[in-house]
Amino acid sequence: MLILLPPSEGKASEGSGPAFGELSFPTLDRARKRVRTALARASKRRDALDVLGLTPGLAGELAKNLVLDTAPALPAAELYTGVLYDNLSVVTLSEEARARAAESVLVFSGLWGVLRLDDRVPPYRLSMGVTLPQLGGLASFWRPMVAKELDRLPGLVVDMRSGTYAGAWKPGERSVAVRVFRDGKVVSHMAKATRGEIARALLESAADPSSPEELAKALDDLGYRVTLAATKPGPWNLDVSVT
Repeated sequence: MLILLPPSEGKASEGSGPAFGELSFPTLDRARKRVRTALARASKRRDALDVLGLTPGLAGELAKNLVLDTAPALPAAELYTGVLYDNLSVVTLSEEARARAAESVLVFSGLWGVLRLDDRVPPYRLSMGVTLPQLGGLASFWRPMVAKELDRLPGLVVDMRSGTYAGAWKPGERSVAVRVFRDGKVVSHMAKATRGEIARALLESAADPSSPEELAKALDDLGYRVTLAATKPGPWNLDVSVT
């Protein structure tokens, strides 16, 4: 089983160790270098905030994009601090669940393409939805390279990414997109929390579903109200009802 997560706009303010070194999926390293270079150039522009889709209150974040090769790094599991990651709470997982998380959880990033939770990277500011001069839209930029890496990985794909990041890899029919509803309506903030809770529950339970039906059964056993539906063409949808 693979669990796909988006990154988080909320991030740790600084790293706590040496600069980043070897990362998972090293065949992406050349592309990662291209994005870092393009991001540094964009961050120096007079219209940098507009190019990167940032508000004036985040102007101070641009400096982080200029020192990515030398800034102190920290594990992706500690870098991202948003609602989803707070509810996943990797640092409080059991030892066995943390080992499963390190193997099965993949984090998509506009800067790095895709990471594992133990990969050490510095704080940065870049969304997958940005169009960088010289590179174009990042989801389109990453898609062929990420697909080449991830298409060969086996297992059911539990997709908890937002739409912006889902464009960087389309796993196809073996994918189950987790959607969250309350009173029949899609919710956003609560969806992030619920997805984090579900990822944590799957990791702690040692569940390893190999089909959408087995995933729905595992979550039902864990106390979630779920409905499974196939879309044609495309992935499965797993709708979770919350109160």
